[in-house]
Amino acid sequence: MNKKRPVNLDLGSLKFPPMAIASILHRISGVVLFLLLPVMLYVFGQSMQSEEAFIQVKDLLSHPVYKMVVWAFGAAMIYHLLAGIRHLVMDMGFGEHLDAGRRSAVLVIILATILSIFLGFWIW
Repeated sequence: MNKKRPVNLDLGSLKFPPMAIASILHRISGVVLFLLLPVMLYVFGQSMQSEEAFIQVKDLLSHPVYKMVVWAFGAAMIYHLLAGIRHLVMDMGFGEHLDAGRRSAVLVIILATILSIFLGFWIW
């Protein structure tokens, strides 16, 4: 009896390589940037209207929730920039081997994490 039933993969048991994690995070950061960029541009535009509007935006951005939004935008920008540079370097033919790809993916994740932590300290 040979039943062709679907296999239930436990996704929690899968171990993704660093390159896959870097790629998934690059896509997520792109979506976050796509969603937050119009908001950030609107807030920036409002702050440029007048001195009173700038003070209102400054007061608004002193609230922890808005600080978190600014941090999320900055962290996504940092990661997306670093991962994009990694992709451009690989497109030029450098670091295309498995070991180099693994090391560059880990390096991008570590650098983005460190820079995002520094950004958080700077914002708060």
